[in-house]
Amino acid sequence: MGDEFDVVVVGAGPAGAAAALTARRAGASVLLLDRADFPRDKACGDGIAAHSVDVLAELGVTEAVAGYAPLPALRMISPGGGAVARALPRPAYTVPREVFDARLVAAAVAAGAQLRRHTVRQVEPRADRVVLDGQVSGRVVIGADGAGSVVRRALGHPQNPDRHLALAIRGYAPALPGPSEQLIVTSKARWPAYAWSFPIGDGRANVGYGEVLRGEPLSRAYLLDRLAALLPGTDLATVTALRAHHLPLSTHRPSPGRGRTLLAGDALSLINPFTGEGIFYALLSGALAGSAAARSPEGAAGRYADGLRRRLGTHLRHSSVAAWLARRRRVVDAAVRAARRDDRVFYDVVELGLGDGRLTARTLALIGAGLGGGVGAPRQ
Repeated sequence: MGDEFDVVVVGAGPAGAAAALTARRAGASVLLLDRADFPRDKACGDGIAAHSVDVLAELGVTEAVAGYAPLPALRMISPGGGAVARALPRPAYTVPREVFDARLVAAAVAAGAQLRRHTVRQVEPRADRVVLDGQVSGRVVIGADGAGSVVRRALGHPQNPDRHLALAIRGYAPALPGPSEQLIVTSKARWPAYAWSFPIGDGRANVGYGEVLRGEPLSRAYLLDRLAALLPGTDLATVTALRAHHLPLSTHRPSPGRGRTLLAGDALSLINPFTGEGIFYALLSGALAGSAAARSPEGAAGRYADGLRRRLGTHLRHSSVAAWLARRRRVVDAAVRAARRDDRVFYDVVELGLGDGRLTARTLALIGAGLGGGVGAPRQ
């Protein structure tokens, strides 16, 4: 083999960059592969929650959101039309992925990772390494190559099925007038679905619409019609850079790895099924994968699975329960009413949807009271 590395990371988005950074900090030689040159656009809501900033700080990346105004509040409109608007426990940011991802890649390269443009087509696990396209080998390979992951397919895992996969369209438009806040407008007609408008701070907002797939194709025209219906203050004629993307939800995750091959981020279906948030999961899973890969390679998959279980296992169970409950529109209506009355309910919902929070018995009881009966607490 001409090119041999301790760790090869396929995909240089947030999960891949975090994996490369962590592996380099542990002393491993790292090759970071991506099919695109950076900076490059990536279809996404661009929301960077406080939990993501925490992971970045642990990775030593302190400038990823620099120059972008903090968003101090969140407004959510329920399927029935009720609304809650409160200050976030900690501010969020909207940073276009063209900027955010390039900053993370630059940090990985500065740490010593080699960056190479290459589209991976073949993954060949061997006893002591994993070979990519017959050209490059890693003692461990980390697949951080997104919803259509080649590495995931090589492990025998197909794409998520309907009801565990969402489709969204995203663009950039003039920011709506009013306070600087994240806006989420849920859809009564096609629930689970919602539109969003996240101000960037430069006069623009990231706007979009997405819904869970249910066995029928969704056209671009349909997605734009729903976006216009839920965000009537946004003129579609002013929306630029429209791109659609799939979101593999965490309710249908494959195994995190096998032998010397690991999956992180969207390739592992780490998208919050309650909100569609994925950057926090990507950063955290990438960091855990990079740490596991940089140690004894033969035990990487088991060590990585254990780390994910300890760090996210309970949260992922709770987010799955929340997503199952939220498939009933009346539960979402009751949750918004409860969050409007009680700030602790609001904070619980935010932590669950944007970070690693859990459903508390108190929050479930208050939501259940709004339904006229309890909904029961999930097991811890």
